[in-house]
Amino acid sequence: MHRTIFTTPGVSTLLRGFSLAWLKLAGWTVQGSLAPEARKSVFIAAPHTSNWDLPYTLFAAFALRLTPYWMGKASIFRFPFGGLMRYLGGIPVDRSKSSNLVAASAEALQAADGPVQLIVPPEGTRSKTIYWKTGFYWIAVTAKLPIVMAHMDYPRRLVGLGPLFTPTGDVDADMASIKRYYAQFKGKNSDQFTHE
Repeated sequence: MHRTIFTTPGVSTLLRGFSLAWLKLAGWTVQGSLAPEARKSVFIAAPHTSNWDLPYTLFAAFALRLTPYWMGKASIFRFPFGGLMRYLGGIPVDRSKSSNLVAASAEALQAADGPVQLIVPPEGTRSKTIYWKTGFYWIAVTAKLPIVMAHMDYPRRLVGLGPLFTPTGDVDADMASIKRYYAQFKGKNSDQFTHE
C-alpha cells in the first residue's frame, strides 16, 4: 500500500486534532472505535450520496485513528488532482476495463505489513441506485477479513463505526442482514440511497 496522509508522521497527529475540532464545531458526533481484530478489514461506506461524503469520511478517519484506503472512479485521479487523491488514500478504479479487482484488493490487504482498512461504497456511485454491488463482500471473503459497518447519517450528524460483520459465504442472506442495519441511516441526498 502506498504512503498516505494517514501514515505520514506528524501530519496525521496534527490533522487528527484539526478533524476533531472541526467535527465538533460542525455539530457532528463520532461514534465507535476500531476493534483490534479489525486492524485489517473491509469497510462499508454507506450511505454514499454526495461529494461531501469524502471530506467527512477523511475527518472521521483521523478522529478514529484509522489507516484507510478508498476506491474511487479513475476520472478523479486525472491531472492535476491525481497525486493528491492518492495521498488522501485513494485507489483509482477504471470501470471500463475488466480486471479481477476483488482478487487484487484481497491480495493487497493480506500483503500489507501494518493496519489497513479498505473503504468500499456498496452503491458504487453517488447517483441513485437500486442494487448494491457485492465487491466489498467478496474482497472480505477472499482476504478472510471482517467487514466493518461504517456509517454516516446527515440528519442526526452522526459518523462512525458500527458492528463487525463476519461473512458466512451466503451472500444473499448476509447482504439482506447488512442492508437491514443500514436502513436506519440517511445520506445527504437521502432519495438516492436504498437499502432494499
